[in-house]
Amino acid sequence: MLGFERYAAHGGDLGAGVTSRLAQAHPEALAGIHLLAVADPAAPQDITPEEQTYLDSATTWYAEEGGYEHEQFTRPTTLAVGLADSPAGLLAWLLEKYRAWTDRPFGDDFVLTQASLYWFTNTISSSFRPYYEYQQRMHERLTAVTVPTAVAIFPKDLVHPPRSWAERSYRVTRWTEMPRGGHFAAYEEPELLGDDLTEFFRPLR
Repeated sequence: MLGFERYAAHGGDLGAGVTSRLAQAHPEALAGIHLLAVADPAAPQDITPEEQTYLDSATTWYAEEGGYEHEQFTRPTTLAVGLADSPAGLLAWLLEKYRAWTDRPFGDDFVLTQASLYWFTNTISSSFRPYYEYQQRMHERLTAVTVPTAVAIFPKDLVHPPRSWAERSYRVTRWTEMPRGGHFAAYEEPELLGDDLTEFFRPLR
């Protein structure tokens, strides 16, 4: 990793998947990983009541909120053409997520800046590609992460897996349920996230 033999990694959302697979592929190099989301185990057995509640809630969320994901899984290019052709459409697409997935309102400048980054670089289409590749199984399946793993759960994030669910695939050594914050934790609650990262990685140096 850029010339370093040992390092740490952090990720949320798609970044959590990248970080997890990095740790699985190169455990000798990772001091530890810090995640805001965890992968589902390949074939879980003996589901606990708490885990079943989580799975049911995830199914409900997908049915009520996951239309964007299904479209990106199956017809990303069709969607991308529409959004790349309409600034208002692109702004509406992004704004809906910033409103639904956060614990606090975002200012106009922030939302307009995010929309501008996609618009002026014409990258909304390429941002959909990981969803399609995931659905087409164009990636290595996560089986087991053996390096020390911290998980931080923010209350307004999309789903809230129990610790036992994460422990099926990860060596969980720190578990933090945050008092506030949502899917965009680094922007919403940088101090909470920063403190958790520091406390986790400090003894792993």
